Amino acid sequence: MSSTQKPLIKKVKSILVSQPEPTNEKSPYFNLSQKLKVKVDFRPFIHVEGVTVKEVRKQKINLNEFDSIIFTSRTAIDHYFRIAEEMRYTVPNTNRYFCTSEAIARYLQKYIVYRKRRILFGDGTVKGLAEIIKKYPDGKFLLPSSDKLKPQVPAMLKELGINWKSAMFFKTMISDLSDLADVYYDILVFFSPSGIESLFRNFPDFKQNETRIAVYGKNTYQAAIDRGLRVDIKVPTEDTPSMTMALEKYIKLANKRSR
Repeated sequence: MSSTQKPLIKKVKSILVSQPEPTNEKSPYFNLSQKLKVKVDFRPFIHVEGVTVKEVRKQKINLNEFDSIIFTSRTAIDHYFRIAEEMRYTVPNTNRYFCTSEAIARYLQKYIVYRKRRILFGDGTVKGLAEIIKKYPDGKFLLPSSDKLKPQVPAMLKELGINWKSAMFFKTMISDLSDLADVYYDILVFFSPSGIESLFRNFPDFKQNETRIAVYGKNTYQAAIDRGLRVDIKVPTEDTPSMTMALEKYIKLANKRSR
């Protein structure tokens, strides 16, 4: 199936988002559902499992060798402090933490007292993260990550020429979706290549037919195309930077045409 295949424009009644259900009642997905009268369900297509202390030690990681920790997700924070606790390692108050965004930085309050001098954050981009890291060239940096570490951050750290090491603290696993075998949704929403992999791992004979596929990010888009899927909704764009904005735009157009 060609990546140039035109999107299918057809009425939408139901959406499955391949992520956990939002805990915030003001989530834009709930607003979308109420506003456009469509069913929106949530189901993680992937989940995270922490590795053992033994597996971390096999990577020749001694936490006391690092005074600067890089976090690109809340999950990484959870598993760094989990491993520290299981190793009976007391995390020093002198550690510096470098986070990709303020939201991730704020999450550190779950584990430590928030101090601006010790917790630094970027603007959500790799470039922004680089800007704060390069101010501390003498740090010994640890990047706790999953087995699906994207290459952009390691490439940036290598380019900076700092002393750093990455370590796998958790793994991305395929969720069991067998109970969805006979369930149909008009739109399936994906945010990672792993989500696309999960779809075909659970349903090897999946045929798209009139199911619309919505993807976030270039890597997810490419994973969908590589699997022969027709991508009907691609995010982000200049007009629709968020998935809910793109879904709303598509549904309004599709449902108007179907009247």
